[in-house]
Amino acid sequence: MRLKIVLLPGDGIGPEVMVQAARVLQLVGDAFGHQLHSAQFAIGAAALRRHGTALPTETLNACLGSTAVLLGAVGDPAFDHLAAENRPESGLLKLRVALGGFANLRPARTEEALIDATPYRPERVAGADLLIVRELLGGLYYGQPRGASPDAAFNTMRYTREEVARVARVAFEQAGRRRGLVTSVDKANVLETSQLWRATVDDVSRAYPHVRLEHMYVDACAMRLAFEPPHFDVILTENTFGDILSDQAAALAGSIGMLPSASVGGRVDLYEPVHGSAPDIAGLNRANPFGAIASVAMMLRHTARLTREADLVENAIRHVLSAGMRPADLAAPGTLVSSTSELGEAVTHALGELIDHQHAYHAV
Repeated sequence: MRLKIVLLPGDGIGPEVMVQAARVLQLVGDAFGHQLHSAQFAIGAAALRRHGTALPTETLNACLGSTAVLLGAVGDPAFDHLAAENRPESGLLKLRVALGGFANLRPARTEEALIDATPYRPERVAGADLLIVRELLGGLYYGQPRGASPDAAFNTMRYTREEVARVARVAFEQAGRRRGLVTSVDKANVLETSQLWRATVDDVSRAYPHVRLEHMYVDACAMRLAFEPPHFDVILTENTFGDILSDQAAALAGSIGMLPSASVGGRVDLYEPVHGSAPDIAGLNRANPFGAIASVAMMLRHTARLTREADLVENAIRHVLSAGMRPADLAAPGTLVSSTSELGEAVTHALGELIDHQHAYHAV
C-alpha cells in the first residue's frame, strides 16, 4: 500500500498531538511494509503568521495532490479581532470545500475502561457505540445570502435533493457494515429544508432494504442521546445539528479529546480529532492525543482500506486505557496524570506488541 499523506499540525495543541499520531502512522507503515510518505504544511494561525493567509497556496496544492490529509487543530484567540473570513478557522473551512468531503464521520463509543469517566450512570451508557454522519458542506454554515448590520444579522439554510441524497447514501453504507439502523435527524415539523431532507432520505432508503430507517426530531434525538445512548447506531443529520449532536456525544467517551473524525466523499479525505486548539494548555504536554491517534485509525480504515491495521491501532488505545493511564481531561481528582508524550509512547509500545503478536501468530 502506498499513501501520500499531508500533515497539518495547525495551532495550539495541534502540533503536540500530531507528533504522537505521526509516530503511530510510521510504525504501521514500517511493520506492514506500507509506503506511507508524509510531509508537513502550515494552516490556520501558524500559516497566518508565516504566510499572511490561513490557507497558503502551497498547503492547498499539497493537500489536493495527496491521498489523505491529517489535521491537528486550528484556532488562536490572538486573531479573534479579525473578520470571520480572515481568522485561522477560515483556512479549515476553505480546505473542506476544496477537498470536497461532504460527509463528516464522527464515531463515539464508551470504552469499558472509561465507563466511570462519563457523566452517565454505567448501566445507561454500557454498550454505547454510535457513528454520526454529518452533512458538512451545506446548511447554515455555507448557505447564501448571509449578512449582518449593527442591529440585525441573517444566515440562510439551504439544501438540494442531491446534497441530501449523497450523504444519506454514506450513512446507509456505514450502517450496513454496523448494526443496520439509521436514525435520520431533522426538524421537519417547522423547517422546509428538513421536509426535503426527510423525503429524500426516505427515497434513498429504498436502495438499502437490509438497513432499518427511523426519523427523529433533533430535540427528541438530543434527549434520547442523553437518556438512552445505546439505542443509536448511525445518526444521519445536517450540518448544524450534526455539529451540536456530535459534541454532545463526546460525553459517551468521557472527553471530547477522545473523538476522531473523517471528512469523506470528495477528492481527498480529511481526518482530524474533534477537539479544538485548546490554547490554554498548548505547550504544556497535557493534551489528550487519543483523538488524533484514533483519526489515524480512521484514515487506515476508510481511505487505505487497511481494516486490520486500523483495528490494531484502536486496540492499542484500549490497552493503554485498560492499564490505567489517563490524560488530564480524563483523570479523576488525585489520580496520576500521564503527559501527551507518555500516552503517545504507551500507545506506540502497545501497538508494537500487538503487531509482534499478530506476526508471530501468522508465522506459526
